[in-house]
Amino acid sequence: MALSPSTRQPLAAEVTSKLRDMVHSGEWPLDQRIPSEPELMARLGVSRGTLREAIKALAHGGMLEVRRGDGTYVRATSEMSGAARRMYQDHTEQHILEVRLGLDTQAARLAARNATDDDVARLRELLAARDQAWNNGDVEAWADADWSFHEGIARASGNPLLHELYASFGTAFHQDLLKQQARPGFNGLPRDGHETLLDAITQRDGDAAVASVNRNLNSCAEWLAE
Repeated sequence: MALSPSTRQPLAAEVTSKLRDMVHSGEWPLDQRIPSEPELMARLGVSRGTLREAIKALAHGGMLEVRRGDGTYVRATSEMSGAARRMYQDHTEQHILEVRLGLDTQAARLAARNATDDDVARLRELLAARDQAWNNGDVEAWADADWSFHEGIARASGNPLLHELYASFGTAFHQDLLKQQARPGFNGLPRDGHETLLDAITQRDGDAAVASVNRNLNSCAEWLAE
């Protein structure tokens, strides 16, 4: 899939855009190594210098991470996510949770209004995958499915900007889940915080959806305060 001929700077920008699309589309999953330089040079029909300039731009934006002697890895699905990831390092879990509360409640309210039947079906599939992963003792898969459920609600809100903002919490959210499950007696299958929320969305009850989010995140806040 060679790119169109152009001067060096516009071509580098075109390559940057193409690489960004590959990450954003999920073709290159988060935390996975992208294809080697020779592979990408052949695929895009560009020189090593142009390719490296594009990778450097995305690394500066926080989407990619270049590891010398190992390769280049996907660190975020957008520049916004990459910037947010760096920003979160300077804030407490409590501060992050408080911001999430605002996004979660708005996403839930909008999803109750805008979610399609396909959205609801996908969310139910994610809850089933989450339950199965927990019962199988696969903590990573459980955390992935739990995060995907919440991210799916933001997507179902019908507001692409809200969804992108919410998705920027992915890494911090995932890490919090893994910390929580390590607590003695932690229950990875609470029904009220998930089934009740999805039922409210299905019934187009925005107030009930928001109330469910508040209960769920307030319990997380209590855990952080311990």
